This record gives sequence, C-alpha cells and structure tokens, in this order.
Amino acid sequence: MTLRSDSRIYVAGHRGMVGRALVRALESRGHANLLLPARAELDLRDGAATRAFFAAARPEYVFLAAAKVGGILANSEQPASFLADNLAIALNVVDAAWRSGVRKLVNLGSSCIYPRLAPQPIPEEALLTGPLEPTNEPYAVAKIAAIELCDSYRRQYGCNFVSLMPTNLYGPHDNFDLHTSHVLPALIRRCDDARESGADAVTVWGSGTPRREFLHVDDLAGACLFVMDRWDGPGFLNVGTGRDITVAEAAQTVADVVGFGGRLEFDRTRPDGAPRKLLDVSRLRALGWEARIGLRDGLAGVYAWYRSHLREAVNAEAH
Repeated sequence: MTLRSDSRIYVAGHRGMVGRALVRALESRGHANLLLPARAELDLRDGAATRAFFAAARPEYVFLAAAKVGGILANSEQPASFLADNLAIALNVVDAAWRSGVRKLVNLGSSCIYPRLAPQPIPEEALLTGPLEPTNEPYAVAKIAAIELCDSYRRQYGCNFVSLMPTNLYGPHDNFDLHTSHVLPALIRRCDDARESGADAVTVWGSGTPRREFLHVDDLAGACLFVMDRWDGPGFLNVGTGRDITVAEAAQTVADVVGFGGRLEFDRTRPDGAPRKLLDVSRLRALGWEARIGLRDGLAGVYAWYRSHLREAVNAEAH
C-alpha cells in the first residue's frame, strides 16, 4: 500500500520531535494534503473530540506519534499521568481510525516495552517474557497496550494497523529541559552550559556503564514511510541502528561535539535504568530498510540546531 501524493494523511503529534520529522519526510516526498490540527483544537485524550475530528477530516492514513514522553525523573514523578494519558491517546486514535475507515495506521511505541533483563540484542519475541524496568513501567504498559489495540482491531475488524518500536531517539526539536529530558538532549544542554560558563566538570546521571542504542529521528521517519508503503503484518517491528555504546561513551561524544573539554563526573546516586537496551533489527533489515545517520554526525546536526534555536529549545516545555 503506497501513499499517493494526494492522500489525506494525519500525523498525530505533529508538534513533537517525531511528528515534526514525519512532516518533514512527507513534505520532502511531495505530500501536501497533511492534516495537522493545532494542539488547542484537538486534545487526543478526549475521545469525543478525537472521533469528531476523524469523522470530519476523514484521513486515509495515520501516523500515531502522539505521546506523553519524558526521562527517568519525569516518569518517576508522574507515573499516573504517563499511564493514563498514553492509554487514552492510543485508545481514542485507534478506535476513531477504525470508525472512520482509515486505510492504514502506523503506531509508534518504544523499546521500553521490553523486560529489563531481556536477551541482547532484543528480538520482538522478548515482549512480555519478564519484568519491566521499574523506572518507566507505567509508560511501557501503555505502549504495550497500544500494540495490543492495533492487533485486536486487526483481528476483530480487519484493520490494517501496524506498530513500530523505535530505540532511544534524538534529533532537532528534542526536549532540552533538564527536569524532563532524555539522556542525549540533557547532555547537550549540560555540556553547552558548561562550555559557555567555563565550568570544569559536567555531571552525568548514573554510573555511565549502561549501554544504549540511539536513533536519529529522521531515520525513524524514513522507517515509518517505508513501513507505511511496504509492510502490513500483525505485531510490530523493532527500529534501530543495531549498534550500542555505553552512556559514558555517549557523554564523551556529546562533549567532543559541543567542544566541552572538562571532566565528566558520574553521579552514582542516580538510577541507571536498564543495564542494556539494544534492539534486534534483523526483521526490518530483511525488508530492505537500514538507518543511515551515524551518531557523531547526527549529534553535530542536533547541536547546530540547538545553538540556532537556543531559546526555543531551552524553553520547549512552555510550547
């Protein structure tokens, strides 16, 4: 099922980092009939409002990239919000898509759905084979429920709803708020602040030993369009680079890109999260898709974006 140039396409969450990347990718392919309601016009946590939007706009294709997201601190402080908001968004969008006759929906999840001690690299079959990482369990439960929603609507109603599970993401329009951000944008901001102020050290949460895989958001957008065009299977596919590094190595790479030459100090009183998260991406590779953007090059681009959009990036939580 290939998107036509005139297809009516709804990008849910188009103001977020992933949604913006999807819009860029779609526009670059000549898709002009994009449905992008302002956040003030549509709250996806509101079921009636979501159904009314779908009934009126009649999207043919949907990318479900809307979510409440955050790092370890935000997840630990707002577990009810992360669970309730993400459950509501998934249920409302999937149900409205079925009711309005959407031809295909691509649902985006997260690698946090997997058990904390899953085998590495993590195959899709590892889902629900062990306990989740406690620091983001409510968010993970909501994302697991979204997968099951898509598969259940497929089985009961014949909906062509598919899911992708990306690894840790970074890119332009990321959240750089130190209270709620993920590791790479937090490190970019801390290293840049330290370089500007002349500080001789930057603090990194945890021991630095956990291993993480990082995917540029533009690569994820490319994978979403690839899957929308070429894959219609049940269940879900992992999306990643197939390569991981330690948090300490990631921090040093950020410092090098930013130009911070001071020390990296690891605060071992802070939680590490899962010891390793590397996705097995062999299924998606077998279909013909691979990530293209290397971490250092990707970070250099993100840092350039951060510097040119400094006020917007630092105050992203106010937008």
